[in-house]
Amino acid sequence: MTSLFDPLTIGDIQLKNRIVMAPLTRNRSPGAVPNTLNAAYYEQRASAGLIITEGTPITQQGQGYADVPGLYTPEALAGWKQVTDGVHRAGGKIVVQMWHVGRVSHDSLQPNGGKPVAPSAVTAKSKTYLVNADGSGAFAETSEPRALERDELAGIVEDYRHAARAAIDAGFDGIEIHAANGYLIDQFLRGGSNKRTDDYGGSIENRARFLFEVVDAIVAEIGAGRTAIRISPVTPANDAFDANPQPLFTHVVEGLARHALAYIHVIEGATGGARDHQQGDTPFDYAALRAAYAAAGGKAAWMVNNGYNRELAIEAVEDGKADLVAFGKLFISNPDLVERLKNDTVMNAPDVGTFYGGGAKGYTDYPALENVA
Repeated sequence: MTSLFDPLTIGDIQLKNRIVMAPLTRNRSPGAVPNTLNAAYYEQRASAGLIITEGTPITQQGQGYADVPGLYTPEALAGWKQVTDGVHRAGGKIVVQMWHVGRVSHDSLQPNGGKPVAPSAVTAKSKTYLVNADGSGAFAETSEPRALERDELAGIVEDYRHAARAAIDAGFDGIEIHAANGYLIDQFLRGGSNKRTDDYGGSIENRARFLFEVVDAIVAEIGAGRTAIRISPVTPANDAFDANPQPLFTHVVEGLARHALAYIHVIEGATGGARDHQQGDTPFDYAALRAAYAAAGGKAAWMVNNGYNRELAIEAVEDGKADLVAFGKLFISNPDLVERLKNDTVMNAPDVGTFYGGGAKGYTDYPALENVA
């Protein structure tokens, strides 16, 4: 019987177990540059089968939160090389989550103070994180976006391709395309945020066009075996909504099946909330989604996420529901989570007040099991 603690090969990446550190925004990279504190944080968690970094903007236009690391300056790439080297020295594997937030941003974070961009000029009922003049952090309402012109889209696809190459050159084992949680690619997918009347709006096929263009460009640049993607069929995060998500995401996974991707990362339910959350008239059928992917010839590993504890994770892998299970908050407070899961032992409680912004407190100072009295 397959175990959560068994090794697995996903695309071109060999993992020592099936426990994944989920992407977690922590706002500790001033100037969008990873630093030595970030490197220590990731290296502490290298016992995970795979680490997925926090969301990492591909350009300044793609940035929606202060003090998150980027992939678009030489200084940021040098900082990430320090991170990847540390994780590899500790025996871990790490992929970067490539991010363009679209409308979930603020004018003050955009180039020249411009408006955030989106499929349509529909403001997200959401918030972003800014840093005040005194250095303190605060959440603020997102700014009104502008609709992207059709002739701008190819340039953003090129930004994704360029960032993917930069990530591999910085030592990452692969990349994860962030197509979830109401950010730019997800905004194109969903009827609630995509009101376009051209060939990127309207039908499911049109709304998914941008996603597939991004995937195709990255696969052509770095190979399918180092490319992965994250989706969230029913999450309401960042004002994401679609009235009929089952056929939409069935079309998405069927299209993804033409590439031998490393994995597909599926958030079940509301991100960070109820696993049984639904949009539209009927509950979302995740088993049917995976079956549709397999029927289309898809071979990527299937990663699940949201509210998994030890019991649920072990059951998911043993029953064949998933190949990998991603953990978020548990990895924040337990750098040695793999050992704790394996031994079914006590967990550190997370300090919610230190999730966003700050320094080592609540970031790199959680004790390993051997140091817990």
